[in-house]
Amino acid sequence: MTNLPVRMARRSAERPWRAIVGWLLFVALCLGSGIAIGGNPAASEDFRIGEAGRAEAIAAEGGLQQRPLERVLIQAAPGSGPLDRAAADAAARDTVQRMRKLPEVLSVAEPVPAADGSAVRVDVTMKGAELDGKKNVDPLLAQTAAVQAAHPGLWVQEVGSPSIGKGVDKLRGDDLARTEVIALPVTLITLLFVFSSVIMAIVPLLLALTSIIAAVGLSMLASHLFPDAGVGTNIILLIGLAVGVDYTLFYLKREREERARAGGRLSSGALVELAAATSGRAVVVSGLAVAVSSATLYLADDVIFSSIATGAIVVTLVAVVSSLTVLPALLATLGERSERRKARNEARKKARAAARGRTPKVRRPKTGGNRITDAVLRPTRKHPLATLATATLALLALALPLLNLNLTEMSRETHSRAIPAMQTYDRLTASYPELKSTHQVVVRADAERTDEVAAELRRLADRARTDAAVTGTPVLRTSPDGRISLLELSVPHFISSDTAVASLKSLRETHIPATVGRLPGTETAVTGDVARSQDYPAHQKRKLPLIIAALLLVTFAMTVWAFRSVVLGLIGIALNLLSAAASLGVLVLVFQYEWAEGILDFDSTGSIGSRVPLFLFVILFGLSMDYQVFVISRIREAALNGVPTRQAVIDGIRSSAGVVTSAAVVMVTVFASFAALHLIEMKQIGFSLAVAVLLDAFVIRILILPSLMLLLGEANWWPSRGVRRARRSAAPIANANADTDARRAVNVR
Repeated sequence: MTNLPVRMARRSAERPWRAIVGWLLFVALCLGSGIAIGGNPAASEDFRIGEAGRAEAIAAEGGLQQRPLERVLIQAAPGSGPLDRAAADAAARDTVQRMRKLPEVLSVAEPVPAADGSAVRVDVTMKGAELDGKKNVDPLLAQTAAVQAAHPGLWVQEVGSPSIGKGVDKLRGDDLARTEVIALPVTLITLLFVFSSVIMAIVPLLLALTSIIAAVGLSMLASHLFPDAGVGTNIILLIGLAVGVDYTLFYLKREREERARAGGRLSSGALVELAAATSGRAVVVSGLAVAVSSATLYLADDVIFSSIATGAIVVTLVAVVSSLTVLPALLATLGERSERRKARNEARKKARAAARGRTPKVRRPKTGGNRITDAVLRPTRKHPLATLATATLALLALALPLLNLNLTEMSRETHSRAIPAMQTYDRLTASYPELKSTHQVVVRADAERTDEVAAELRRLADRARTDAAVTGTPVLRTSPDGRISLLELSVPHFISSDTAVASLKSLRETHIPATVGRLPGTETAVTGDVARSQDYPAHQKRKLPLIIAALLLVTFAMTVWAFRSVVLGLIGIALNLLSAAASLGVLVLVFQYEWAEGILDFDSTGSIGSRVPLFLFVILFGLSMDYQVFVISRIREAALNGVPTRQAVIDGIRSSAGVVTSAAVVMVTVFASFAALHLIEMKQIGFSLAVAVLLDAFVIRILILPSLMLLLGEANWWPSRGVRRARRSAAPIANANADTDARRAVNVR
């Protein structure tokens, strides 16, 4: 009763209003500081990875970096027949004149007619960095709309990286708003069912939401150390609502159990301290486990994963702080009011019963498991080996599809066509297939070798054009100082197509070594749409062993530190691997094939997003520790009280089953709501997390963990001696109690 969670709970319970006001000020300070200082969004250079990233850095050195580019597409209006070329040329001239007047525009190219005569396009290059384009694209879209209004007989639309990025952000924002509409009411209903009290149901939601608000502000400050790739807020919402509600739920359930067990003999402050000594410690360990597991994503050396790690760590730690500070204050305040109300009600009952000459009945809430839990545990208790084998084989079967995992970079091809810009993109690439993707060969050499490099690049272009995968007119550009040269080749195939990938391989392994690559003293690298899509997954595959090794190490270390048991550390690793593999296997089964498209409303790409498995693997390890720590804490608590290990396992599972089930329902609700998003990667993440929580809560923690611990018996606690010492200490007390009972029996006789 002297550890940190208890001391913090005691202080909060003694001065509840100070703690509540302090928490609100903390949330306001975090958000206010974040808004005042502002966030630090990731720049283009933060996304550079692999050879493609090296090529982009070289190009930027010579001022040849990618610029934000918009294309205005002019076609015949739907149902109006063939394109009127004269009308299209007039609209194109109007577009050029309007765009050149905008301060956001760097240059406007001459109109380009499609080879099949179906369209005319105008290319507009914007000022600034590529990633800044979507911030400044609105004036261009407004001028395109004006051209459309001036030429109603035509179809004038705009598309490009800035407008697509803007459309993706809008769709993501709309989707997240819809998930909140789904997740919050369902979470509230679940909590009402658990607590049968409106106030007690609202408390976890309020703490989770205030934790999210504080975390958003803190993440803006943290972005100056780890730039935000634009996904931080999404992760804070996804993880924050789940762990925020869960941690509060763990604490609340334990406080109510202790209240029921005390039967009015303890004050609200004492009950809060008891909850802090047990569930409070479990919350701290669980939160640290999630934070440390998430931190392994920094090893990916990728700005997107760094943003994910920062968001997950910040919101988890804030949720832990809220459960240790403001939650005890709320429980103490609400508990005192509840006790006063209960005392008044009991006084009325006694008065009514006395008036009728009866003795009032006293009902105490249940503190153990329930009939459903007992029924599920019955085969586990009687046949642990068979239960372990059956459940493990079932999860291994679910993991089998993981062997066919196909990773691809989710690009424009996979964006939802609910985005208007993507519909225009499809029409653009149909009329101009050479715009589907590009190769960019970048060369750095001494300025006096400019002509030599240019000659070899032209030879390279001639060789590449013999490949059917490369078409169009090559574009050769040179930096003002003559040191950097860039050759752009058009590829009339989508980025992830086999033909486009094969052309990249030929370019890097055959054409470049035979031409510019043989020049001594030069540096050559290839970037472009296809190169980026291939280099990113390759980079992740190289980093994956390091991240998994670090993840296993920290998970093992956290479990051993929490429970002083090497055996439990190994069990934790094995069960987390099993749970993650099974959920990823289900993800592959559902999203790489077409059978679930109608159910989940998506078009299968035949692949999984390249970022999804690594993100899921790390986050699932952290979330699995939540249930593992809570359940094993209950088991170890019983064992330290002298209960034999076999009975402690059963008692621990029974006493924690209700809260684990409730927490799982909340998490599944939150994660499943993300499965309804339009963005395929977020849909895959939400679905897989929901499946993982279901498997973890209802298979791992109810069947496999107790079966394994029943079979291991006292070996579970090796090498810790705490349980053995507790059992020896409990033995004299038990013997003394037995002697006392025997003497009483003799006296009675």
